[in-house]
Parts: sequence; structure tokens; C-alpha cells
Amino acid sequence: MATNKTILVKGLKYMGWALPLFFIGPTIIHSSFKNQSHPLYIPVLGLGIIFCLLAIVMVVMGLKTIIKSLFENEK
Repeated sequence: MATNKTILVKGLKYMGWALPLFFIGPTIIHSSFKNQSHPLYIPVLGLGIIFCLLAIVMVVMGLKTIIKSLFENEK
């Protein structure tokens, strides 16, 4: 059983992009809640939620790709 290294690297890149999003998203949400009286409160909150959802999607895609590289047989 051999690991497909190109697919593994692709999965690790997904995880690498997800890591900063896990910090950026909650930081933006926190700053939007601190400034609720600002007129851009709703757009900034939406941006933070989008970053958090994007981080979750990137982690799922990364794990799926890593699992595929480890367990898929080369034919």
C-alpha cells in the first residue's frame, strides 16, 4: 500500500489554507460584535461568518483528500 504523495500534498495545502481562516473568522466576528452601533456591523458580521464557513469547508476537503491519498489503490 503506497501513499499518493501528490494528492497528499494537495490535501495538506487545503489544511494550510484553513488554518489562518480559523483565526481570521472569529476575530472578525468578535470585532463586529464590539462595534454593533457602526453602520457596517451586518456586512462585517457576514464576512466573519463566511470566513468561518470557508474554514470548515477547507478542512473537510483537506481531510477527504488526505484520506483519498492514503487509502485509494493505484490501478
